[in-house]
Amino acid sequence: MEHRKTYIRHTLPYGEEEIVLEGPVSPSQLRTLRMHPDLDAFRRPQEQWKALIEIAELPEGRIILARILDEIIGYVTFHYPDEMERWSQGSMEDLIELGAIEVANAYRSAKIGSRMIQTAFEGEQMENCIVFTTEYYWHWDLKTSGLSVWDYRKMMERLMQTVGMVWYATDDPEICSHPANCLMVRIGKEVPIESEEKFDRIRFQQRFMY
Repeated sequence: MEHRKTYIRHTLPYGEEEIVLEGPVSPSQLRTLRMHPDLDAFRRPQEQWKALIEIAELPEGRIILARILDEIIGYVTFHYPDEMERWSQGSMEDLIELGAIEVANAYRSAKIGSRMIQTAFEGEQMENCIVFTTEYYWHWDLKTSGLSVWDYRKMMERLMQTVGMVWYATDDPEICSHPANCLMVRIGKEVPIESEEKFDRIRFQQRFMY
C-alpha cells in the first residue's frame, strides 16, 4: 500500500519564542536536533532521540514533532504495531499504531499534543489507514499532572477525539487488565471493509465476544 507522507509545517507563538510544529520529519532532519531533557517518559532523552530516528527510517514510520530552534519539546510517533503484540497478528499493511506522544513539562499548557496529532492527519494522508492507540494508565504522568487516573483517561480521550479517534471495545488481556485502559481507533474513509473486518477479528479473539 501507499504510505502517504505529506510534510506539514505550522508555527505557534509562545511568549518571545516560536514553536514549530512539523512532520513527518526525515531521519536526516532529526539528526540535526536535540531532545529537551524532560522528554524521558519512555526512555532517556538521548535513547528516545535514537528511537525517533529509527522510526522515521521505516517505510510506514512517521514522526511529528514540536521544536523551538533545534530543541525537540514534543513528538508523536506512528508505526506498525510491535510484532510481540496481538495487533500485528494480521500483518495488516493499513493498520498503523499511534505509538507514543510526549510533551516537555514546561510546554504542556500550550495544547501542543493535540496540535501535533492534528498535523499528522492533515492532507488526508491517513485516510487509507486504520490508526489505533492503546492507552495504559501505567504510562500516564499522574504525578506531574496531579490528575486522577480517571481524569487523565478523560484527557487522553479528548486528545484523541480531536482527530476523530473513538473508543473501541476489545478483549485484549492487557487493556482489560484495568478499567482505565482503553483502545482508541480512527478508520480512514478509504479503508476497505475487508480491513475493518480483519481488524475486528484481531480486536476480539474469544468467540463468545463476537
